[in-house]
Amino acid sequence: MELSDLQTFAVVARTGGITRAAEALNTVQSNVTQRIKALEAEIGTALFERHSRGMTLTGAGRRLLPYAQRMAALSREALLAARDDGEPRGPLAIGSMETTAAVRLPALLADFHRRFSAVTLSLRTATTADLVTSVLDGTLDGAFVAGPIEHGEITGVTAFTEELVLVTAKRFTSLASLRAGTPESGPTALVFRTGCTYRHRLEQLFTELGWPSAARCELGTLDGMIGCVAAGMGVALLPRAVAERSELIDCITLHTLKPVHARVETLFIHRRAAHQYSALAGFVACLDHTGELAA
Repeated sequence: MELSDLQTFAVVARTGGITRAAEALNTVQSNVTQRIKALEAEIGTALFERHSRGMTLTGAGRRLLPYAQRMAALSREALLAARDDGEPRGPLAIGSMETTAAVRLPALLADFHRRFSAVTLSLRTATTADLVTSVLDGTLDGAFVAGPIEHGEITGVTAFTEELVLVTAKRFTSLASLRAGTPESGPTALVFRTGCTYRHRLEQLFTELGWPSAARCELGTLDGMIGCVAAGMGVALLPRAVAERSELIDCITLHTLKPVHARVETLFIHRRAAHQYSALAGFVACLDHTGELAA
């Protein structure tokens, strides 16, 4: 069983398709297809179900995935450990929720770059669910995600504590006015794709407000989401720090929520590993240096 085949399999499982996996691996689709077919032939069973929307894991694929993730991550850790002489250098792949990247990370990333210029830092934004998967399979060295996260192979620290607010068009001055001026089905929920913790929180809030079947509209960017809220298309659940810095702050209203809906911790997570290589250790040190890490 070739390690490269297992690594390719893990990426296809994460991305849900050959095309997206090829893009993530920076290779051609035929190479990805060939590796998956070779792995299926060796195991003797199909690992994916193919359909018009992409690929989903079969039972065998689901059983294989955690082993493939661990082997891929361990291989990368071994390589980094062998190269690590105590001086932070080389690649460091960090992931983040888009809201965190927009407001919390610029100062931290700038500080890290000044202190450790020999490290080649890359940042990828995604949902919490996707980020956790990428940390587990070794695609990312660490990530900022919404807590809590409970997994035996992951460790993390609280980086920030956010207050979530319901963001509506300016004309809705209170939650009462929103309810009074909204159809019984509720307003449209403007959300990031499935796997976003803030989306889950908004759906819980809508259930409490009596709108469990409200329409959802998935948007891909933070600016686009706030713009659609300002235009009256729907409502969103976002960190107060993000919404208050928007250029459209005069066109929106921020509604304070109960603590059960409002408070969320942003964690910086990484895999538990025998060797904590220097580039990642330097990044964690910068969390303290910039004063962002919570006590």
